[in-house]
Amino acid sequence: MSLISHHLPKIPSLQKITMTHPISDVRPLIYADNAATTRISENVLKTMITVLREEYGNPSSVYGLGLRAKKRVEEARQQVAEAIGAVSGEIYFTSGGTESDNWAIKGSAITQRKKGKPHLVSTTFEHHAVLNSLESLKNQGFEVTLLDVPPNGILRTEQLTESLRDTTGLVSVVFANNEIGTIQPVTELAAICRSRGILFHTDAVQAIGNIPVDVRQLDVDLLSISGHKIHAAKGVGALYIRKGVEIAGFMDGGAQERFHRAGTENTAAIAGFGTAMQEAVANLPQRTASLFKLREHFIDGVFRMNHFNRCRLNGDREKRLPGNANFSFENVEGESLVLMLDMLGICCSTGSACSSGSLDASHVLLAIGLPIELARGSLRFTFSEDNTIADIDYIIAKLDTALQKLWGMSTIACGHF
Repeated sequence: MSLISHHLPKIPSLQKITMTHPISDVRPLIYADNAATTRISENVLKTMITVLREEYGNPSSVYGLGLRAKKRVEEARQQVAEAIGAVSGEIYFTSGGTESDNWAIKGSAITQRKKGKPHLVSTTFEHHAVLNSLESLKNQGFEVTLLDVPPNGILRTEQLTESLRDTTGLVSVVFANNEIGTIQPVTELAAICRSRGILFHTDAVQAIGNIPVDVRQLDVDLLSISGHKIHAAKGVGALYIRKGVEIAGFMDGGAQERFHRAGTENTAAIAGFGTAMQEAVANLPQRTASLFKLREHFIDGVFRMNHFNRCRLNGDREKRLPGNANFSFENVEGESLVLMLDMLGICCSTGSACSSGSLDASHVLLAIGLPIELARGSLRFTFSEDNTIADIDYIIAKLDTALQKLWGMSTIACGHF
């Protein structure tokens, strides 16, 4: 054992950690916010610890320890590539989905404007990493078109076709929405762009590990991935750039990532990310079926509650991620529901974790036509393979209790429902 590893504290196995909420007595924590982040997997943790202890060299160094770190990075690159049907040379490591989206959009916009194509197209219900990148480019003189999304949360192909111009350089459409989980017709959208010589980018952060993602079948030019959504560490992700596609570099500095993305590689996180990508695609059909069963059990359970007419499922029920259920409830504040469920050991959210702390209604729900009052009463539940039917039944029961309490308070305050 090396001197360094001898002095590092032992990290307990994840399976031995019992998580309880401080004010939920002995009720185990039920985590139903996997779209926000996921618990790191045991194999990912083991991979990272090995690298941190034994292969901690700088991947750019030419001596043995550095070369072993470099080998870890390249092995992970191959693992990520194989998981999405790419080749390793098309994978570039980043700090996560936000950076990947920023780089894909801003880097493409710069190169496309040089070709006389300053027009960019996206939708109104993208992740803020996309929307704010487009807003930044708009302030720099780029032309931006944001397409409205139908009430079912699925963009129609004809909407895209009608929006394209001879000067359109890039289209960016999320693969699966991060709040309502609706899956977009990415293959069809990419084909439309390909026929017009327009670059197509998709944010696949929520799709990876939940549904099949193959860049060759999709025929996309750029695709964003985030590690912490698939049981890897926070602070690592990747951007797929199809061979032959030219986009401007995102960070200036050294020669890392083949001169495209400067900065010393986070070797341990990257190695863990590679492991997570392997796990994400292993037994995917079985995991998808399991998540689908949990989701449908939850949706049916909510609809069976006595207040069916006051609950709305947001987004198409069928064309959505298998573990996603987003509901709006009349005459309640989503934040109040989240806090009440948290007191009972249940973790969920009102929408994107990147927007938490804001009292504004979800831009995604407003984009699909919900009135602001109903949009503010929304909850997002996103399940993983760690959840059970017993968890779902507990959530339904406590959600029912919380709603009855809040609606009762509303009745007292307003004199009616």
